[in-house]
Formats: sequence, C-alpha cells, structure tokens
Amino acid sequence: MFGVAADPVGTGLVATLARPGGNVTGLSVQTTELAAKRLELLRQVVPGLQRLAAIGHYGGPGVVLEIDELQTAARSLGLDVAIFEVRRAEDFASAFAAFKGRVDAVYVASNPLMTSNRVRLNTLSLVERLPTMHGLREYVEVGGLMSYGPNFQDLWRRAGEYVDKILRGAQAGDLPVEQPTKFELVINLQTAKALGIQIPDKLLALADEVIE
Repeated sequence: MFGVAADPVGTGLVATLARPGGNVTGLSVQTTELAAKRLELLRQVVPGLQRLAAIGHYGGPGVVLEIDELQTAARSLGLDVAIFEVRRAEDFASAFAAFKGRVDAVYVASNPLMTSNRVRLNTLSLVERLPTMHGLREYVEVGGLMSYGPNFQDLWRRAGEYVDKILRGAQAGDLPVEQPTKFELVINLQTAKALGIQIPDKLLALADEVIE
C-alpha cells in the first residue's frame, strides 16, 4: 500500500483509481490535476502575469506530469513558461539567475529535493522579488508566498484506515484509490508585503491560513 502518490494512474502504479488491480492501493494527491488551479490562484495575486518560471527536480514521473499539465494550462491562457530542472542543491542559484528579469512568478513542483531546500529556494525568490506558488504548506511557513494542495493530515488519517481494512483481510487491489477531499490554501502576508504585493481581500477570505 502507498500512503500518498502524485498521480498513480499517470505513473503506471495502478490501472484505474476505481479498480487498481494487483496487490496495491492507497491514496492519490492528484498533483497533476491541481496545476491549473494553482496557476489560477497565482494569476489572482499577479494579475499581469505573462511569463512564468517552473522549477522542479525530475527525479520522479510525478513532477514531469505536473509540469506538463502546468504547460498545458499556461498555453490555454497565452502564458509563456520557462522550465528549469534542478538536480542538486547547488543548482538553485543558477536557476534564479536565469529567471532574473525574464519571469513574473515562479511555480515550484514539490518533491523531496525541493522540500529539503525550501528555505534556500524562498530566500532566492525574495532576493529576486519573485512571488512563488507551491503545493505544500511547508514552503509557505518558511517564506514562500502561497500554496494550494491536499490536507496531508487528513490523508495520513485515511491511510491508517486503509491499513486497518487490509489487516482485517481486505484485498488491496479491490480497494479503490481514494482522492483528497480536503484542500488548503495558505498565504504568507509577510512575504507578500516584502514583495510589494497586495493580496485581494476575496482571496484572503478563501484562505485556510494566513501567516502574518
């Protein structure tokens, strides 16, 4: 059983969400399907957004699928996307040097390398005065501008329920892969002020948490 997976169908982990088959099941965060929503939220904060940077580590298929979905959504809105792949921590500085003066905001595709370097990433974005969009609240807690994604506490609780069902004799492949039902929008007002960005009141009212 997997606790959470970015896109279990797209990555070939299961056949379908409803009938995973084999001997595997779990919960999906459906990362690729959230890329367009994150872009929509980012445009509310950066109304003149025309050029977007996407940064990620292609260490797994989930990031590739997420950025592909982001590009599709951006094209439909007439936005340009510059992609920079990082392979190690030392690549962040060169990524932001490449972005300088070329983009209006940065979309961060989360994975372990990105998460472990989130302080460095957010420091560089503030130096270059670039607003950032993330998929995990942990980035916003250390200086990222905003995040939108599943509530992982709820997902871990539900994963425990699946473990209980399997231990009681259920076959993993017969249990459908469940998707998130709770999502959270987190905004860092301190970062917004540092960047000179006015967060719309309507968006603040929708936020699950505002860091001040």
